[in-house]
Amino acid sequence: MTDRPLTDFIRTIPDFPVPGVQFRDVTTLFSNPQAFRRAVDELSAPYHGDGIDAIVAMDARGFILGGAVAYNLSLPFVPIRKKGKLPGKTIVEAYSLEYGDAVVEIHDDAITAGARVLMIDDLLATGGTAVAGVKLIERLGGHIVAASFVVNLPDLGGEQRLKEMGIEVHTLCAFEGD
Repeated sequence: MTDRPLTDFIRTIPDFPVPGVQFRDVTTLFSNPQAFRRAVDELSAPYHGDGIDAIVAMDARGFILGGAVAYNLSLPFVPIRKKGKLPGKTIVEAYSLEYGDAVVEIHDDAITAGARVLMIDDLLATGGTAVAGVKLIERLGGHIVAASFVVNLPDLGGEQRLKEMGIEVHTLCAFEGD
């Protein structure tokens, strides 16, 4: 297992997808087996034996992490997808990103009322995607135990937004400034 900071495994791509954005590319972390295992273990560790009923993850890089965490914790995996990607009856939530707008959806029977849910994604920036996920889960009657991310961009305010909603936030590393 590597002792290097996880930030060492995350590539920064300037001006992607639009000028001025410093894109934090976690695919380079995924390509290193030791760093990827460590990230999955660290995302899972606080929630072993915590009475969580399901892992919910955000489209698309969140699926890679969420599936691995669900496997690690022996829990069901529930995807929140971009609009138009799920085949069954869904509920939808629109939100804003730091560089545009989007809509996500979840199957309307994916979460049972009262279920304790851990939400996973790769990166927390402005919090738009995470807040949309929280709203979908809560509309289905689920309770968010925590939202966990590999990367936090604290200067963009997403962590504070989630905390103001009463959501516990767990992150593995941060990049300041953008």
